[in-house]
Amino acid sequence: MWCQLFSEPGAGSDLAALGTGAVRDEASGDWIVNGQKVWTSSAHTARWAILIARTDPEQPKHRGITYFVCDMTDPGVEVRPLRQITGEAEFNEVFLTDVRIPDAHRLGAVGEGWKVAQTTLMNERVSIGGMRIPREGGMIGPVAKAWRERPELRTHDLHQRLMKLWVDAEVARLTGERLRQQLVAGQPGPEGSGMKLGFARLNQEISGLEVELLGEEGLLYDDWTMRRPEIVDFTGRDAGYRYLRSKGNSIEGGTSEVLLNIVAERVLGLPSEPRTDKDVAWKDLAR
Repeated sequence: MWCQLFSEPGAGSDLAALGTGAVRDEASGDWIVNGQKVWTSSAHTARWAILIARTDPEQPKHRGITYFVCDMTDPGVEVRPLRQITGEAEFNEVFLTDVRIPDAHRLGAVGEGWKVAQTTLMNERVSIGGMRIPREGGMIGPVAKAWRERPELRTHDLHQRLMKLWVDAEVARLTGERLRQQLVAGQPGPEGSGMKLGFARLNQEISGLEVELLGEEGLLYDDWTMRRPEIVDFTGRDAGYRYLRSKGNSIEGGTSEVLLNIVAERVLGLPSEPRTDKDVAWKDLAR
């Protein structure tokens, strides 16, 4: 099991602003890492982590970052649970104190970690938004099943909305299949950000419709037991769980606002947003 030590309390949507530092020990060649990461899925079960840290604060924020493989059993790694609105804690915050990483566990060149991280993030968005599922898999399945089996719940308004979301879900499923086939020939591109956007929107709209369809029954959610699941499950359990859990879909794996910018700039070719910090040394940025 692996986890991803990327986001930080002060570097979420603006990941390149990260402040976790890695300093080279000239005697051994190892890197000494100190800092804090947050929103780390499955850190409590992970044996290894992929980690980005700042190795040169004199460089602008997108440069001077290096990508490492971190041993989660190192005594300097402390994992603390972050309890979510569902009651469970699949996310964690991770504190790194004098964690020693051999230079052999560096991935890519020193200072080029942002480029490596972009490959990771593009793969992550494809894996979230374009996961392989059968027809009526994912969120749409339980709603369609309830519609078929419980005719007393049906209304004309809900029927129209369900049909639209069913079609949207099927389009997303087939688009995801096409995207995965493109990956066979090379690296994922920014199109994965569009898939992740659609995934978040669909899950939130479908889970909202499911709660409306079930009425009072859809609001029942009484198991707030503190759990630390071994896997992230977007669609499991009951309608109340799905409704609450889907709220995180537009945040995790890149916020929808950031992904809209990526699609605008890198897919549609629209002008980039103005940036005043692009060529400023990271150490001189306001934080």
